[in-house]
Amino acid sequence: MHSPSTSATPVSQPQAAGVPLVDMQRQYQSLKEELHAAVNRVLASGRFVLGPDCQELEKAIAAYCHVPHAIGCASGSDAILLALMALDVGPGDEVILPSYTFFATAAAVVRLGAKPVFVDIDPATFNIDPAEIAAAVTPATKAIMPVHLFGQCADMNAILALAARHKLAVVEDAAQAIGAEYKRRPAGGIGDVACFSFYPTKNLGGVGDGGMLTTTRQDLADRLRLLHVHGMQPRYYHQVIGINSRLDSLQAAVLNVKLAHLDRWTAERQLHARRYHELFASHRLADVLGLPVEAADCRHVWNQYTVRVPDGRRDELRSHLATHKIGTEIYYPVPLHEQQCFTYLGYKVGSLPRTEQAARETIALPIFPELSFDEQRFVVARIAAFFGAGQHEHRPPTPKFLKHPQGRENEPSGRKSA
Repeated sequence: MHSPSTSATPVSQPQAAGVPLVDMQRQYQSLKEELHAAVNRVLASGRFVLGPDCQELEKAIAAYCHVPHAIGCASGSDAILLALMALDVGPGDEVILPSYTFFATAAAVVRLGAKPVFVDIDPATFNIDPAEIAAAVTPATKAIMPVHLFGQCADMNAILALAARHKLAVVEDAAQAIGAEYKRRPAGGIGDVACFSFYPTKNLGGVGDGGMLTTTRQDLADRLRLLHVHGMQPRYYHQVIGINSRLDSLQAAVLNVKLAHLDRWTAERQLHARRYHELFASHRLADVLGLPVEAADCRHVWNQYTVRVPDGRRDELRSHLATHKIGTEIYYPVPLHEQQCFTYLGYKVGSLPRTEQAARETIALPIFPELSFDEQRFVVARIAAFFGAGQHEHRPPTPKFLKHPQGRENEPSGRKSA
């Protein structure tokens, strides 16, 4: 599928409602009959928790991620907690993770009495920098938790090499990255265990909370299946103290319907990313904004299309877009190491400069699968108007921090077989 030429096509106005960051109704309307049939089937069965729909989804996700084991749970946050519990992370242990991520990644570490060790990111991909991980390893380090942020895998070969050298576990936080690949290996099948979220705005989203863990290790799979049902096996006999974190059958039924469409939705997100790149180039904005990078040998699934706005103008641009009813989001305005609840760890402003710069500069634009080409043109035209694009004869050089040393910037790929 090819995108139309972007250089000579006039910009048409989208509907009066503007352009939302995400539009859940468009996806729902396209699947309405399938979803209602699936939900009604569960309601009629009376099997609402750990029913056959849950087992079907576990098998399907395991196959999708090319792993032997998938275990459903109640949320992506619980998936991270359960993964660390299965690895016996606890008091006295340290877990290395990025500060530029959602709160749940670090919260699970603290809930188990362990210490989160925040490290800086690669400024091109926004993912954890393996060189920073290497400098942070201590005798207390128990695990590394890379986050595949915005739909792109971290540099897993380098991370796995570090983990092997220091005998550390690797937990993939793949909450935003189902379908992503690193060197033809699917997210969820690279580390010791991986964690997925089915929050409604994810690439594969339910109609409420839900999560999944994947692993190639039989020992971890057995432990996870025990831990997510209060450590109970058989019924009313508790071998360990677990938690109650079960994926309900209604969520599983909805996700089973949606999973069949996931690769098509991913292809549409990739098309939208390519169109944004072309549109920004046609408006001479590619050197004004920092455009997102797809690293070499990665399949980016574009949960977010996140651009950098330098010179302190990010919030001004966001306000400008809001006046035109264009939805945006800032992920994440306050890095974890600067959050009040983590002040006891002793990080100061300037501790992680690349993370802090990203928090100041980044803004996410609409990229949901059902987004129209006219809507994308409207978004880019309004950004061009903000910057007065096309008024200058000379284009400034691309800032160095926007270049990935081995990356490809404009090439969203199709799904590859592992």
